[in-house]
Amino acid sequence: MKKIYIVALVLMVAAAFMLFKSPPEVNTYSDFSSARESQKEVKIAGQLAKDKEMYYEPTKDPNYFTFFIRDAKGEERKVILFAAKPQDFEMSEQIVVTGKMKGEEFVANDVLLKCPSKYKDEEVYIKSEKSS
Repeated sequence: MKKIYIVALVLMVAAAFMLFKSPPEVNTYSDFSSARESQKEVKIAGQLAKDKEMYYEPTKDPNYFTFFIRDAKGEERKVILFAAKPQDFEMSEQIVVTGKMKGEEFVANDVLLKCPSKYKDEEVYIKSEKSS
């Protein structure tokens, strides 16, 4: 057998091994009640509870930010993020937090914001112009 075939076979086996040994991705959205039961890392999509307090004091601790979100079932929980407050956080339409429940609080290691499109008004204008 040629050396090139042996090297290719070893590379394919290594790639297959790495593929099957990679950690499972968090790919489905959950809610706070099921996150509390599972104790695994989950993604929760919700909306910012604007009537609740947000805490962020960058002069004291720039990597500590807390806020409240309301999940799809309407349950509100405090979220703790050990990172800086994302820019335009209050303007987000939807927030997706990834992390685990610790007691009654959700400790997030990642936050994804869905913000209103800055092109939304432009789209409306273009659509109305075409229909005329």
